[in-house]
Amino acid sequence: MSDGKTKKVKNRDGKEIEILDAETQEGKPEAADDWRAKITDRKQMLMYLETGERYWYSDDWFGSEKRKTPA
Repeated sequence: MSDGKTKKVKNRDGKEIEILDAETQEGKPEAADDWRAKITDRKQMLMYLETGERYWYSDDWFGSEKRKTPA
């Protein structure tokens, strides 16, 4: 079963076992998630930013994000 995708390691008891090796490859993401490129209208950009400010800094947030007792 030693086909390059497994490696031999010792388990807790000291017995040698084969486990799967990492199967990832190095790389970079294809496209960054840039909200400025997606939203072109000024009105929509302002709405997006106001919503974000409200989420982080407002005391009157409703819904599942509202804490019953302040931190």
